[in-house]
Amino acid sequence: MNRHFDVELQGLKERVTAMGHMVEEQLDGAMKALTDRDVEKAKGIIARDHQVNAMEVGIDEDCIRMIALHQPEARDLRFIITAMKIITDLERMSDLAANVCERVVELKDEPPVTIPAAIYSMAEIGRDMLRKALDAFVMKNTSEALAVCQEDERVNVIYRDLVRSMVQEVSRDPGKTSPVIRLLFVGRSLERFADHATNVAEIIVYLVEGKVIRHIV
Repeated sequence: MNRHFDVELQGLKERVTAMGHMVEEQLDGAMKALTDRDVEKAKGIIARDHQVNAMEVGIDEDCIRMIALHQPEARDLRFIITAMKIITDLERMSDLAANVCERVVELKDEPPVTIPAAIYSMAEIGRDMLRKALDAFVMKNTSEALAVCQEDERVNVIYRDLVRSMVQEVSRDPGKTSPVIRLLFVGRSLERFADHATNVAEIIVYLVEGKVIRHIV
């Protein structure tokens, strides 16, 4: 039974990682749709969000089953609980990528507006944070997880600067108010994406060291 349980734990790790990579693809697709003003691609990303939701439900149900069936001891129980927490954040990150795509659909009927470089910077940092958090999960690397946490403030600073610049843009040209608001929602989604990547990294520190660092780092 122990050998079978070890196989299940490894499978759980692989499924969580696969879900994370799918979320990464969702973000990449959302940003490409935004760049290309590709409404059909945006709608495809929105539809694909349901697949991520289904993955979360399936993994969560299997985690509950594993706990009930195997009654794991402390280390393995912590791993399973960690996986359940991570997939919750991953599901929300996919939602945020879909939110970006919803703004792409809305921008189709708006006056043309230049997409600020800050939005691309936030997306790039957020994607890198997710990728590193997933690596930290696989390798149980707390130093890499902590590095992810430190990156969140970079995104916060960029987002605050974006808000200021967008307010100034509207002041100069009130006719751009509606599309600028859409882009601010995009920026907000990307800022929240980074927050959830940080949550994942903090959970990994808990997995490896048993320490809760939320609100500390």
